[in-house]
This record gives sequence, C-alpha cells and structure tokens, in this order.
Amino acid sequence: MSLFDQVSNVLKQYTGNATTNPANATDHFDQVAQAAPQSAIAEGLSAVFRSDQTPAFGNLLGGLFSQSNGEQEAGILNQLIASVGPGTLAQLAGGGALASLLGGGSNAVTPQQAQNISPELVQQMAAHAEKADPSIVDKASAFYAQHATLVKTLGGAALSIALAKVAERQKAA
Repeated sequence: MSLFDQVSNVLKQYTGNATTNPANATDHFDQVAQAAPQSAIAEGLSAVFRSDQTPAFGNLLGGLFSQSNGEQEAGILNQLIASVGPGTLAQLAGGGALASLLGGGSNAVTPQQAQNISPELVQQMAAHAEKADPSIVDKASAFYAQHATLVKTLGGAALSIALAKVAERQKAA
C-alpha cells in the first residue's frame, strides 16, 4: 500500500458534499503533501489560486512572498519576470527598482536582490502576469508545490480547496 493510499481516508473528507473543519486542513495538508505527487499538490494549488472563494491570485502570491526565504522569493520573482517581461516591470509602481536590478544584462533576480522587493510589488506583478500569461498560475502552483510548509500559510479554507482538488484527482485515478 502506497503512502498516498494511506491518506485516502483523509482525502475522502474533502470529496463531494463532505463538510470538513478548516482547522484540520493544515494537518491534513501536511499528511497529503508528504504522500501525494507534487503534480497533485500543484493542481490543488491551481484550484486555490483560481477559486472565487479565495483572494485574488496576486494577493495570494504577495502573501506567500512575504513568508518566503530569499531563495523562494527569487524563484517566484523569476517566474513572474519571465511571464511579464523585464520591459513591463518599469510600468508597475515600484517596478523600476526591480527593472534596474535586471538592467545589467541579467534576466534573473538573486536571493539577495529578492529580499529588497516588497510583497506589494509582487502582488502587482502577479496580477499583471495572470492577465498577460494565464499559465503563470500553473507555473506558480508547480513552484509552490515544492514548498508545502510555506503553502500552509494560506490558511485552512484555502488548504481545504487544495485538498478537495487532490481528492478529486485521486478519485478519478
């Protein structure tokens, strides 16, 4: 029996019309994140980022960014920059500073540089990126699927949505 099979009882709580307590979602997410493939977690996060029951994608990314370490900050920033392009950065409020960091011919932000970027700028970038390149939601989801501890900062309601998507995927398999 795989570890993923062992958490199937947890996932059953998130299928169909099952009512779950969001307070348990953090512990359940921990269990599932250890057992499920990262692709399943990424699908769950995509569902959270696209849900009308959660804040907008940009708000969620800004919140995750504010809880991230330097490497995580640089990782998501580089994903966003790839989606919006360095030229668009200068048009965003506060984006000029980030654009100037990239002005030396580098297309990547370092962890040290990322620590000087505000969560508000990330929020703006993410909102703009989502409009310009909707696939950024899936890219950001795949990125954060690698950082399950950080994802838990989204809260129980968001984690319940992610777990419901993982449960739906498992049921379909």
